[in-house]
Amino acid sequence: MSDKLRVLLTAFGPFPGAPYNPTQPLVARLVQLRRPALDDAAISSHIFPVTYAAVDRQLPEVLAKEKPDALLMFGLAARTPYLRIESRARNAVTMLWPDAANTRSSKRGIAGNADALIFGPHTARLLRAARLTGIDARPSRDAGAYLCNYLSWRAIENVRGGGPKLAAFIHIPLLARSGAVRRKGAPRITLEELVDAGEAMLMEMVQLARKARNTTA
Repeated sequence: MSDKLRVLLTAFGPFPGAPYNPTQPLVARLVQLRRPALDDAAISSHIFPVTYAAVDRQLPEVLAKEKPDALLMFGLAARTPYLRIESRARNAVTMLWPDAANTRSSKRGIAGNADALIFGPHTARLLRAARLTGIDARPSRDAGAYLCNYLSWRAIENVRGGGPKLAAFIHIPLLARSGAVRRKGAPRITLEELVDAGEAMLMEMVQLARKARNTTA
């Protein structure tokens, strides 16, 4: 129905150094959730190829198609063993690492002399929701300088330009596979734990989007 809240979930495909990207199965599970609290919400998803050109082309297309009230994005931070809720996007692009199309950025920044773009105070609500599931989740002010940060920047631009009312980016770690453990002995986060945290954050985003819609109605 047209009056349903619309939430778009995004993930990334594989990229150099990460042939398996766990954001894809996470988003696939979240889209399939059936909960009474989501009865008034239409949840859709999109998987971005890990290229700058794909983000620039596909983000406007999928936003125009889905017209989401909220955008909840996930990316892989392979060297971080916990969940990171990003609070901002940096005006930075790495010139060292190519994207999945073997393209390197020709400049170190995304847009002029700007410093950073802020997602907003709602990221603290997402952090709390995730932590209440028992997962190790922490705030982050540094989304890196690769595609996750780049998508975050473009998403916030769209929020400010009249697109979704809310956007958030969540970095997830590599997941436990076949009982694998990290070198220090602490077990990795499992997909089931991540789905629980993802569900909690999705529920929070739906509530936040509902309040934002009522405020502007």
